[in-house]
Amino acid sequence: MPEQPDLSQLSTLVGIVALLRGPEGCPWDREQSHVSLRNCLLEECYEVLEVLDEGDARRLVVELGDLLMQIVFHARIATEAGEFELGDVISSISAKLIHRHPHVFGSLKVKSADEVLANWEALKKQERKEGASMLDGVPVAMPALAYSRGIQDRVARVGFDWADDSGVIDKLAEEVREFEQAEGREQKEAEFGDLLFTLANVARRQGIDLEAALRQANRRFYRRFSRMEELCRKRGLNLAELSFEKQNKLWEEAKKETD
Repeated sequence: MPEQPDLSQLSTLVGIVALLRGPEGCPWDREQSHVSLRNCLLEECYEVLEVLDEGDARRLVVELGDLLMQIVFHARIATEAGEFELGDVISSISAKLIHRHPHVFGSLKVKSADEVLANWEALKKQERKEGASMLDGVPVAMPALAYSRGIQDRVARVGFDWADDSGVIDKLAEEVREFEQAEGREQKEAEFGDLLFTLANVARRQGIDLEAALRQANRRFYRRFSRMEELCRKRGLNLAELSFEKQNKLWEEAKKETD
């Protein structure tokens, strides 16, 4: 009987993916490319975020495994094309971590997390091409709200930030007024974008994960509205035929039962 592989080893996963991509492997896996797997990679990232929001450690094990498989899969495709191997990926991130943590692996002394971030940005500046913006490293393909948080984090590292929270709250009120006064669709859209951008800044300063907060709000709405539908079914009511006032009463009832 052949010896059972140790499923806890990265090398086992690498071997499984190689077999799936091989001549005797899976037809679907053999057809995949870096491009065709883009949506799969994105979906796996979102599934990890969902589980992190839920705080379910057992599911996190599964979803992190799915995400790791995507990394190994892309590395295998690159290996077959003679581009790079998984070892190069691991070596690259290891070298980067050592280089950007001289206060751990070198002689640099830091006193706080803020000093770590300031030094991190200084090191990244050395790595950037001449004339490149410090914002260039934030992926533009990120969801818009997360991208706002990312570029605001970057500029804050060089001091381009409000002195205290009152400044950004005042800015938020200003953006609300400007949105109310906007005329025409184009101007309203621009002012609404500024409003969202400022809200992202408020969240950043308050230590709130904007994407997570919005996902939680979406889930609360889902639970409450689903309960409204359930109440209508039990009472023989057609939700669409109810007045907004009656719908709102159902909403308040559902809100009390689901929160």
